[in-house]
Amino acid sequence: MRVASDLFRASPAAFSRATLQAAQDCPRYPGLGNYKLGVTESEAAVSPAHPVRTGDPVIQHNYRWRFVYQVAALAAAFGLLGLMTAVYAQQPASPRRIGILLMASSPEQKDAQEFRQGLRDAGYSEGRDVVIDWRPAYGDYSRLPQLVADLVQTKVDVIVVESTPATQTTMRATSTIPVVMAIVADPVGSGLVANLARPGGNVTGLSLLTVELSPKRLQLLKETVPRLRRVAVLWNPDTPYHPKVIQDLKAAAPSLSIELSFVGATAPAQFGSAFSKIRAAHAQALYVIEDGLFFAHAATINELALKAGLPAISALRRVVGEGGFMSYGPSYGDLFRRSAGYVDKILKGAKPGDLPVQQPTKFDLAVNLKTANALGLTIPPSILQRADEVIR
Repeated sequence: MRVASDLFRASPAAFSRATLQAAQDCPRYPGLGNYKLGVTESEAAVSPAHPVRTGDPVIQHNYRWRFVYQVAALAAAFGLLGLMTAVYAQQPASPRRIGILLMASSPEQKDAQEFRQGLRDAGYSEGRDVVIDWRPAYGDYSRLPQLVADLVQTKVDVIVVESTPATQTTMRATSTIPVVMAIVADPVGSGLVANLARPGGNVTGLSLLTVELSPKRLQLLKETVPRLRRVAVLWNPDTPYHPKVIQDLKAAAPSLSIELSFVGATAPAQFGSAFSKIRAAHAQALYVIEDGLFFAHAATINELALKAGLPAISALRRVVGEGGFMSYGPSYGDLFRRSAGYVDKILKGAKPGDLPVQQPTKFDLAVNLKTANALGLTIPPSILQRADEVIR
């Protein structure tokens, strides 16, 4: 049958001729091709030229040709079916669409680009297998609803989100499109998932472990500046998990002999007044709680901190590259890359609610010696030896 279907694909006309010729050359009826075609049994019964009798070759001839035509038609149909199947099999499937909602990062930044690397590691080719729809908010929370609405209208197959507010906005917009958290601080405490083991609903992804890391950053500041007594904490009252971070910092501060003051800011226009309050509190260092607004405007905050003579610690390594003093926290690039693994599983049929929320496995400590020198500070060797990146 494979030979017949190959012949049909090469030339349907040649296939038909070969089928009929094979029937004519059949050894059982060597003279079959000499008889008139199309004579029916009823015609043979009334035709003087073809009287009906037992074993009449005319009758056999007509029965045989009916059979031949039926076989030829059936074989042709199978050949055509095989041809159509082959053609459809060769047609590439439509690329799956992935929406990425960024709060603090931009698509061009290294951390976000690690998502593309994760897709390549999973065997996807962008453009052929997947199409990525980037939607950056550049630190502006007011843009999130429209950006999410755009992705939903585009009918993406999955949405990857950066930050807690971005996740909340996406969950309000859709309960059917799978959502993968790439960078979210406290998904359980923020009510995004039921629990880490079985998140349920249409959301899964990665957690930042902010609660455990906040006291560690405060400890690093104390280790770097041993005489540190007063630390100002910059927080965003609009960010759901920040009150929990504040509670953790208050619990850790007494053991380090540190007094905390808290200054809120919900927009870049408030940064100036916030630093006026920080100076009024006679702070000796600044703790910046991780937040999309603060990350998006890290260069401005770094400049204000430097003018105020304050060493500042943040969670994002990129902030140090933009002039920040120190950072410690999960590798955001690694989290973006791992979020691509969730997307791969979901595109292959897994339900988000059945995929456990994972925690960071790679952490970065970065320090900027240029900023330290500008502040008149010397970074202890114990810090430099543990640092993953030192900017000189």
